[in-house]
Amino acid sequence: MDCRLGCGACCIAPSITSAIPGMPNGKPAGVRCVHLDQRNLCRLFGKPERPDVCSQFQASADVCGDSRDQALWLLTNLEQQTCS
Repeated sequence: MDCRLGCGACCIAPSITSAIPGMPNGKPAGVRCVHLDQRNLCRLFGKPERPDVCSQFQASADVCGDSRDQALWLLTNLEQQTCS
């Protein structure tokens, strides 16, 4: 599955514990990444400074669903189930 252009759910819903350029302490769950623009596109996409955790994310029906709203719900739910 390819990413849904302008979705951005994976840049909002999950927490990221590793440092991100501009977010040295990572990103809390539910907070927009500072690199997500107004069109929900990553400004670091394709650049060498893009974090590995972001580059390794694979879009799939299990986490992306059929729409942006469903992706936000699925990823938020997954985050809540796996946080400790």
